[in-house]
Amino acid sequence: MTAEFVRSSAVGLLDFVRGIKRPDSNAAVLPAEQVRAAILAINRPTAPFIIREGGEGDEGDLVAEWRVADMQWHNVFNQARLKKQFTVSMRFDVENVEVRSVDEQRSLSWKLGVTGASYQSSKARGRMYQNSYTLTATPFYEHGETGQVYAYRFHTSELKKPLQQAVLSAGWTWRSIAGGKL
Repeated sequence: MTAEFVRSSAVGLLDFVRGIKRPDSNAAVLPAEQVRAAILAINRPTAPFIIREGGEGDEGDLVAEWRVADMQWHNVFNQARLKKQFTVSMRFDVENVEVRSVDEQRSLSWKLGVTGASYQSSKARGRMYQNSYTLTATPFYEHGETGQVYAYRFHTSELKKPLQQAVLSAGWTWRSIAGGKL
């Protein structure tokens, strides 16, 4: 083994542990406005997620999330037995040419009974790698405008991978934050 191979393997392992994905060395670095536009261009009316500008109360400049609050999608998420809302908040760090992201998962369940109503909620924040929220083996199929068919099983990667690809292809680094501020 060469010293270069060992060094690059060690850096790659450290990047993986630290949640860092780097662009190819030959990728052109685009301005932040074009990176933002590329991320927002992932939106499709037929997709079960939405990418939106961060607003008041949001931590990121952009937020990607499942459309669980959208009544059009209620039956899809109900059939998939999705009980958790998954969100990716993104902040542009122009100085370091990177998009910092943090994952957040929330769940809420209600119970109605003879003695009244009760609810239980939970929230987790950080870097998440969940395989699936659903117990069903049948995926939801999205038929895109260009005739492309997407199969969703509502894994966290189905929401995060397109975001990461847009950032990396623009020559920027993707940094997942395990805790702390974006």
